[in-house]
Amino acid sequence: MIYALLSAVTLTTIGVCDGVQFEKPVRLKAGDELVRVESPGWAAPCLADVDRDGKPDLLVGQFNKGKIRVYKGLGGQKFAAGEWLKAEGSVAEVPGVW
Repeated sequence: MIYALLSAVTLTTIGVCDGVQFEKPVRLKAGDELVRVESPGWAAPCLADVDRDGKPDLLVGQFNKGKIRVYKGLGGQKFAAGEWLKAEGSVAEVPGVW
């Protein structure tokens, strides 16, 4: 019974996902600069309304020292220059990332 159900779900899903296409990749800009990540380059981008102004902000996690750069959303898919996320006046770091 379970195998029949999983098979039906799998076949249905394959048909639904068959026509998915992605847009061409683009380099994001924040201010006048390209959004970059530090070496080794394993970034973890995320959109969230951090400052609760109704516009999504771009957060880019950096593998190097576990820092997060925040690009304030300006609307219209535009972002301000990035700043490191700070806690108590210092650049915040996620412990144990490396």
